[in-house]
Amino acid sequence: MDLTIREISEACGGRLIPGAGADIDMPVSGVVLDSRQVAQDGVFIAVPGEKVDGHRFVGQVFSRGAALAVVQETPEEIERRTGEDTSGWRSLLLVQDTLQALKDIAEMYRKKLSIPVIGITGSTGKTSTKELIAGVLAEKYRVLKTEGNFNNEIGVPLTLLRIRRETEAAVVEMGISDFGEMHRLSKMVRPNICVITNIGQSHLKDLKSRDGILKAKSEIFDFLAPDGEICLNGEDDKLITLEEVKGHRPHFFGLGGNPAQEVIAEDIQSRGLWGSDVLMRMPGCEEGFRVHIPLPGRHMVLNAAAAVCTAQRLGLTPQQITAGLSKLSPVSGRGDLLRLPWCTVIDDCYNANPASMEAALELLSLADTEKTAILGDMFNLGEN
Repeated sequence: MDLTIREISEACGGRLIPGAGADIDMPVSGVVLDSRQVAQDGVFIAVPGEKVDGHRFVGQVFSRGAALAVVQETPEEIERRTGEDTSGWRSLLLVQDTLQALKDIAEMYRKKLSIPVIGITGSTGKTSTKELIAGVLAEKYRVLKTEGNFNNEIGVPLTLLRIRRETEAAVVEMGISDFGEMHRLSKMVRPNICVITNIGQSHLKDLKSRDGILKAKSEIFDFLAPDGEICLNGEDDKLITLEEVKGHRPHFFGLGGNPAQEVIAEDIQSRGLWGSDVLMRMPGCEEGFRVHIPLPGRHMVLNAAAAVCTAQRLGLTPQQITAGLSKLSPVSGRGDLLRLPWCTVIDDCYNANPASMEAALELLSLADTEKTAILGDMFNLGEN
């Protein structure tokens, strides 16, 4: 990892307390919040949580070879609370807020990187689209992607800090629930390509309306690279109004429902729960090329179009795109098919809002057997 203790200290503005065998110009091996994941010469960030306080594990991470612990308690305070002898510890970095330190480190590290970073947001489909984009880009690049749904102000910096020298492109999922969050995420990610899947009806408790959601999601553009590009869902009535963003003309993808769309998925032939065969058209390949999307549902076709739009920005050929799409598999909790001896279960239980529920029921309708929907609650919808 191309990051030293000195650089981490400068990024956080904290007080460095050199410890045993300190070499502040040594490169560290990684940055983690989980003490169980610390590696030799790694960095541990001690976060005080509601149930577990990371400061109680500082001694353990040093015994495992950590080079630095970022803390918000002095050695004396840690000794007083935990009873541990801190005299033999390696270096500590004392800051006011360790979570803010995590974000500061990630922001500084991102500025050192020269690879393309794709930032993805939207009300629904973020994770599936992230998987589609990463899968397609893997046909040309060594790709790092967000693990699971690590898409918030803790997950995003941890994702950025997993990028290594061999990484050639990064796909970062960015999720929010209130105004200002996306601005802070964008400040860390500094995307070269921004992708927005849709503007739905999630997090209405704080964002109030779809116009509020559009405003909050549009904060992703706040730190778009000067030569960056934007890929938007051209089927979405809110996103299609963004004709220009900070001097950038968006590239729209869709199903042919708007003349502004550049990447179009058409002649969709459903294979039921086994996916769809689609004709994809994009600039430079107006005659189109057929692809098989092994993920069922119209919404997955639209997510695949987002992947095609992004891949074209990064120079992938139709052959590479076709190969990447054909290798995809469902993500657990998001339309995953579980084949049991007596039935097939569609596992779509990760989360729900009106748009994702509609997509799930549309997916269920593709089954040519008796069907049962087991539904849970939808929260955080405010007055709606």
